[in-house]
Amino acid sequence: MRVSVIGGGTITDGQANRAEEVGRELAVSDHTVVCGGGSGTMEAVCRGAKSEGGTTIGILPDADRDAANEYVDHPIATGLGHARNALVPLNGDAVIALTGGAGTLSEIGFAGIYDRPVIGLETHDVSTPEIDLETVETPAQAVAAVETAAKS
Repeated sequence: MRVSVIGGGTITDGQANRAEEVGRELAVSDHTVVCGGGSGTMEAVCRGAKSEGGTTIGILPDADRDAANEYVDHPIATGLGHARNALVPLNGDAVIALTGGAGTLSEIGFAGIYDRPVIGLETHDVSTPEIDLETVETPAQAVAAVETAAKS
């Protein structure tokens, strides 16, 4: 399945390690990573996925595919800026939300609009009738929860 991983473009080393671990777990479970294709969480999750032979898709805010981080296999240029945030959760079967700011929060909102299950790992505390955000503690739990949620 395709799993959208969302999170901040500027993150700490610890957050990068967590995102990289999520990418590795997804690749080991034979899932494709979908992300925004840039730096921070996006680069770390792609780096982790690639380290385990996984496949990555980056949906870029720019009009130039070359703007993708070096770990993106399939860059998709949009030229939409932040409006591309609607496309990241749309192109996953489920979403793993990591630490981030307003952009991450907007992607969580779009996940709710598109009825995608959202698994939170150190992210916003959001739960509304439209968004069922399940919180977990580890990357392995995040992948297991995404698999379960996507099946229901």
